[in-house]
This record gives sequence, structure tokens and C-alpha cells, in this order.
Amino acid sequence: MAEINTASSTGNRSRTHGKKLSTRVDLTPMVDLGFLLITFFIITTTMTENKAMNLVMPADGPPMPSAESTTITLLPGRHDSLYYFSGQLADALAANHSGWKSYHVSTGVGDLIRTKKKELGISGKQNDLMVIISPTDNSSYKNIVDLLDEMLINDVKRYVVSTDREAIASLKASGKLPHDF
Repeated sequence: MAEINTASSTGNRSRTHGKKLSTRVDLTPMVDLGFLLITFFIITTTMTENKAMNLVMPADGPPMPSAESTTITLLPGRHDSLYYFSGQLADALAANHSGWKSYHVSTGVGDLIRTKKKELGISGKQNDLMVIISPTDNSSYKNIVDLLDEMLINDVKRYVVSTDREAIASLKASGKLPHDF
């Protein structure tokens, strides 16, 4: 493993220096141990499995009608901003059933969904809630995943990710949304 070589002193050296010892360490066993450990950790490590959300696609056929009183449209945009409206856009703007929400745990979009479900629960239509998520071109992937998590957390049975841009264009034209939303 290791060997010590002693060199004899030659010439007129004083006795204070003594003999010089040199060591040579053989690292072969250490390299073997390293490879054994790497092999052990590779074999015994459990690889994490991908986690995926369940996504249920609707069956082919005619579109499902949804009552305006049970529909919320969420528009995620730039910089973690979120605009919402209930029912049809024109009616929501006239009745002031629209506004800005955040992704905050207690006062954000989850609170909006819980409040709407509570309102619908009074009339017995709690499970009829329909949420339309319509992301803008500037919204982030994280915000879409956060909204899908809110659907799961709040047990929303019916929701859709839509690519309808009419509401966004109308809101930008009316000045309710900034043009870089």
C-alpha cells in the first residue's frame, strides 16, 4: 500500500539533518473503493418518476352549454397578473363582475372559486361551476399550472383551457387590460 524509502546520507552532512524519508502512497485501493461506492449508489438509487396531472378530454360531439351564472373566465397575463370575469364579458363589465386577482393562497383566485362555489351551493348548483382558463400570449407556464392546481385543490369538476382570444382583444380595446397583458 505505502512504502517508505530511506536514502543514505552521503558527503559531509551534519548530524542535525538526519536521514531523509520519502513516502510513496499507492492509491489503487482508494480508486477501487471509489468505483465500488459509485456502483453501489447507482444501483441502489431510486429514480424519481414523473408526476402528471390527469387530463380528461371531452368526447366528440356538440358543445356543452353552460349557464352564464355558473361560468368564470380567468385570463392569466404578464407578471403574475390575473383578470377574471363572470358570465358573458359585456354583462360582467356592466354588472361589475370582473376585476384583478392574484395567486395568493388566501385572497387570490382560490378564494374567488370558493366564493363562487358557495354562491352556487345555495341554489344547489355547486357542481355546475365552469371555469374557462384563457391564457394570453404573455402568460407564463407556471401561471397555467398554478391555475390547474387551483382547479384540483378546489374540486372544480368542469374546466377548460381555451385559446379564444376574443375576450382578450375586447378588454384591450376597452382599456380594461393593458396592451402588453
